[in-house]
Amino acid sequence: MPRQLLLFLCAVQFLTRLPVPTLKGFEADWISRAARYFPLVGLFIGAACAVVFWAASQVWSGWLPALLAIAAGVLITGAFHEDGLADTADGLGGGADRAKRLAIMKDSRIGTYGALALGLGLALKAAALALMPPVLGAWALIAAHGAGRGAAVLVMRLLPYVGAPRASKWKPAPVGLSLGEVLTAVVFAGLPLAISPDGVVFHGLALGALLVLPLALAARRLVGGYTGDVLGAIEQVFEIGFLVGVSAALALIARSDGGG
Repeated sequence: MPRQLLLFLCAVQFLTRLPVPTLKGFEADWISRAARYFPLVGLFIGAACAVVFWAASQVWSGWLPALLAIAAGVLITGAFHEDGLADTADGLGGGADRAKRLAIMKDSRIGTYGALALGLGLALKAAALALMPPVLGAWALIAAHGAGRGAAVLVMRLLPYVGAPRASKWKPAPVGLSLGEVLTAVVFAGLPLAISPDGVVFHGLALGALLVLPLALAARRLVGGYTGDVLGAIEQVFEIGFLVGVSAALALIARSDGGG
């Protein structure tokens, strides 16, 4: 099997619960080398969610299509990134020092900060999607899932990995990405953005980046860099910001048309 196909399947296996062929001769380094395909896998996950959203929108309107689309993503990934968001909120919010914060992140139990972050995050995504027409919502899901994983790859490049890789819940943890691998990931993440509705993509990217930046800085200050949980939180926070940003752009466009 060609190496790049192996790396893509490795990314699928790592990020989702989807069945893939047995990867013979698997090496721990494949996870890092497969990171270039994380956004591409995100596009496929987003596409599945988009199909659910569009199909459900032909029957219902409002919250139900949005919730079904989000549920589809959770089922495909096994709540992989949502778990990271909850653990990161617990660790950064509840730990008194670096060692305690990292220990909290490794704990499988969820605390107050994690429950609030998870609940509010899912609610914000559903509320934003519920305001979008079927086609725009479907596009936004694809773009958000791809770009969210692209944001996580950028953080892998810009921040150091902290903690023992063998102790990480992401086994093995992706580390040591080259500039070429990051650029490849960025290209994949940007594919749906090139066909975005006018005036919508900027708001999504801007708010996504605005939410990710303080989280990345907080992770660097409080624990010294990123962990697997932090990467999951980065992906989720970008998704939330992107979807809310797109819904904000839609509201501004509607207000402008109404005022005109």
